[in-house]
Amino acid sequence: RRKLRTDVAAAFPNLSAEQLTEFIPNKEELNVIKIYSHKGEAVTVYMNNRNPILFEIEKALYPTVYTLWVYPDLLPAFTTWPPVLQKLAGGADLMLPGVVVPSSDFPQVEQGTLCAVTLLGNRAPVAVALATMSTAEMLAAGMKGKGFAVLHTYMDHLWEYGDKSSPPTLAPLVTDPAEKESAEDEEEMERKESVISFSTDPWQHVGVGDLSLKERDSCTTLMGKEELDENRAAETAEGANTEVQQEAEDSRTPQEQMDALFNQCFFHALKCKVKKSDLPLLTSTFLRSHMFSCCPAGQQLDIKKSSYKKFSKFLQCMQHQKILQVKELNKGVESIVEVDWKHPDIKAFTVPEGFSSASAAQEGKSEDREQVYHAPEIIPLYGVSTKMVPLFQESGHKKGSILSSSEVRNIIINYVKANELVDETNKNFVKVNAILCDCLLDKSEQDEISNLKWDDLFSRCLERLQPLHQVTFFGQEPIVRKGNIEPIDITIAQRSSNKKVTIIKNLELYGLDPQCVANILQQKVQASATITPVPGTKDRVQVQIQGNQIHHLAKMLLEEYQLPRKYIQGLEKAPKVGRKK
Repeated sequence: RRKLRTDVAAAFPNLSAEQLTEFIPNKEELNVIKIYSHKGEAVTVYMNNRNPILFEIEKALYPTVYTLWVYPDLLPAFTTWPPVLQKLAGGADLMLPGVVVPSSDFPQVEQGTLCAVTLLGNRAPVAVALATMSTAEMLAAGMKGKGFAVLHTYMDHLWEYGDKSSPPTLAPLVTDPAEKESAEDEEEMERKESVISFSTDPWQHVGVGDLSLKERDSCTTLMGKEELDENRAAETAEGANTEVQQEAEDSRTPQEQMDALFNQCFFHALKCKVKKSDLPLLTSTFLRSHMFSCCPAGQQLDIKKSSYKKFSKFLQCMQHQKILQVKELNKGVESIVEVDWKHPDIKAFTVPEGFSSASAAQEGKSEDREQVYHAPEIIPLYGVSTKMVPLFQESGHKKGSILSSSEVRNIIINYVKANELVDETNKNFVKVNAILCDCLLDKSEQDEISNLKWDDLFSRCLERLQPLHQVTFFGQEPIVRKGNIEPIDITIAQRSSNKKVTIIKNLELYGLDPQCVANILQQKVQASATITPVPGTKDRVQVQIQGNQIHHLAKMLLEEYQLPRKYIQGLEKAPKVGRKK
């Protein structure tokens, strides 16, 4: 604790002795946890009163937004527009065109300086970022290009470790008379033009989680605009009349239009497609079978073209608004477990004009559209284990680093060449040095083996790395899971009266809805199919269908769903085919 206080004092000299004691208290409980980022970086998080207050990456300390809300002047601050927060929380860096230019000078910072990002009208920081250039370079570049590399934001995973509170309301420090006068003129102009005002406190009147559908579209319209007057004009146009509203929508960027389309299909699917009896519902099934079927003709949902980039981020945003609840019922597989059907946004949503009239035609296509399944892309990955660190540290990797098989191969080749380990008499062999001996050979082999064939070298290396795999579902971002993916398991069980049943497990891991598979099989083979819990597990289900139906299953999984045979276990138990008639 004393060392931490010393490190904090060195990292943040603006803190007084009293503030430092308050920040790192002597007697209160202080917890330390270790997490890993998507890039495999180890992050140390310091928790106080159940809120993360600091995080450490490569021995550098950074404050969280919870800390900055208590000490808002701890870091030099730059201001952006409120709608930009959604982009930052989605993983984007802050570009200079999105920085609000104050009437007074910018804070003077150098490249690499740790900075806070605030929203217009509120001094409470919402992000922590590193400046990618100095203040002078920003101005010299005409406020274009990337200005700040964002490390942490309000509403990200680190923020979720705390009590998930919203930013407090901290009035801006307006010391420049010209700025005060400008603010007063702005307010007067807004009153005259009856334009929706940002207000001095954007969080006081409109919380991100409480925006209605119409207001969210208004916020989305603001994204990407460079002038505040244009933003307000767009909002005014939306509330004026139908023609002007249509004109404002046409002027939106493709990303803003995709955001609005996702909102529309989301509420349409919840209101018209999903029933309470459908829950829990796989998020991949909700997107593929329900939201896609609500997409207007001539348009296509593409999450990568939206500001969310990931469907999980979109659902997370909806969960923050308390519209639904998403849980990971199976490892790495998320499901919608609860929907607030009485939520004002769902009740206020109306099906778009033209959709009702075309509903008969759309419903005719919906069955086909719901059957569309795209097999996930599965890539084996490898994590650097403790024992293998000496072999990989020369290439800049550490424990927990995630690599593909081709990357592992290239690292081994470069290591062998750099250390001149290729056998001079036979280039098919590699000489085993001390590090290769410790990492790749068993104790009984260390005195016997002095050379290894290239293939043997690669296979031994992969065997000793931690197995991982990456799954990419259609329209979603890749998911990395530990271990090897479990195959779809097909077994034949004997029931009373010598009857056989076919049991199928692990369908959810491949984005297949067990209920949907059971319904299709039941129609194809005209046999009873049911969903039953997997014995000895929680929240996992299996499909059970009468008779030995492996032939039908093989045709559906291999030919229709295009799943690779190596991910299906039990196909050899199919009944022998008799003489064809």
